[in-house]
Amino acid sequence: MITFESAVSETDPVRIGLISDTHVPRDAKMLPPHVEEAFRAVDLILHAGDIYDQTVLDELEKIAPVLAARGNGDIGLPEDRRVKCSHTFDVAGVSLGMTHGLDFPSSAEYCHRAMQREFGRRVDVLVLGDTHVAMAEVFDGIHLVNPGSPTLPSNRYELGTVAILEIVAGAVAARIVQLDEFPIPFHRHLIYH
Repeated sequence: MITFESAVSETDPVRIGLISDTHVPRDAKMLPPHVEEAFRAVDLILHAGDIYDQTVLDELEKIAPVLAARGNGDIGLPEDRRVKCSHTFDVAGVSLGMTHGLDFPSSAEYCHRAMQREFGRRVDVLVLGDTHVAMAEVFDGIHLVNPGSPTLPSNRYELGTVAILEIVAGAVAARIVQLDEFPIPFHRHLIYH
């Protein structure tokens, strides 16, 4: 387990950018520039897998420190200090767990068993990817956040989503960000093959 040290105290606000399923360069040539705009002023970026190329992590790390989960499509991804099958860490008094794929919990008991199996403990926030479908919900007191995909939302070749997680004094708020909210031109031919 690691502790994110950017917050001076548990009362300082922490903003975390969440992204998943970028699929660069297999399905998209690059991240849309909208991602950088969405992640302006974040303290940390979490990539929930299906990265495909570590240059995506390098690009994101120009914005903020990055941690990533290895996705089912990341078999050929070389070893990288930022990438693990799953991460568990504390941020400003809140425990987070990140993995690529985890079935949506059908019951509180299933959710707690899945967290125990994946992280060895219960977490307050569970970040996952894999489905390409954005979601920010609270289930049995646990914040479940899937940022969707910025390049393949619901497996369609169009501008998608990321998420922002804000933690202030132990309170958690997660919101899905539609990348087309930003007044940046979207040039399909620059993003897709």
